[in-house]
Amino acid sequence: MMRSTQTSNSAMDAAILVMKDLCKTYHLGSVELRVLKDINLAIHCGEYVAIMGPSGSGKSTLLNMIGCLDRPTAGDYLLGGRSVASLEDDQLSLIRGARIGFVFQSYNLISQLNVVENIAIPMYYQGFSEQASVQRARGLATLVGLGERLNHRPTELSGGQQQRVAIARAIANDPLIILADEPTGNLDSASGTEILAILDRLHEEGKTLIVVTHDEHVATKAKRIIRLFDGRIDRDEFNER
Repeated sequence: MMRSTQTSNSAMDAAILVMKDLCKTYHLGSVELRVLKDINLAIHCGEYVAIMGPSGSGKSTLLNMIGCLDRPTAGDYLLGGRSVASLEDDQLSLIRGARIGFVFQSYNLISQLNVVENIAIPMYYQGFSEQASVQRARGLATLVGLGERLNHRPTELSGGQQQRVAIARAIANDPLIILADEPTGNLDSASGTEILAILDRLHEEGKTLIVVTHDEHVATKAKRIIRLFDGRIDRDEFNER
């Protein structure tokens, strides 16, 4: 069962992610392409949100905005109460490393590194000591069911196991938001179910999850579904199943 929701000003004030009249326009020669149009969005701590929409609806661009991979053309974006809409590249990089945990469809693991080393990478960049990074990485690998494969490299792992490594890496710095882009897109149904179960567990532990997907089955795992159409939020619904 779904019910629509509208974001009030007070709710936006209390949110950890707020977009206000956010727009993104690309200029391709003399052509102006408006990809996102007047996005108003608030997401709170501990929410599990799915973002859906047909090709060309603006899903990828919105993901880039949320993940501080790109800047809006107009409007504002507040992450953890701080406006990040006009930050320079180096400042955005610091924000990404500290506040966003990424899970990609293609895993994006470093093939030369083993499980523990891949998970530890974000911690190195945040100033953790090597000993502390390795110790936490081992614990996270065990948490996602890879305690017996700590020294394996990505080529020695199945797709589902590689995605487990990616999830462990995403939560290594205890980010404000875990942002997953088609997290089951390259997996068979059994592995996909296992990954969704891990995401469910993270949500139950209070993590904030945003999943960008075209898969209705994946989306229904979320408690809230935001549907984009033609660069705008077409529907914003709570899942009361």
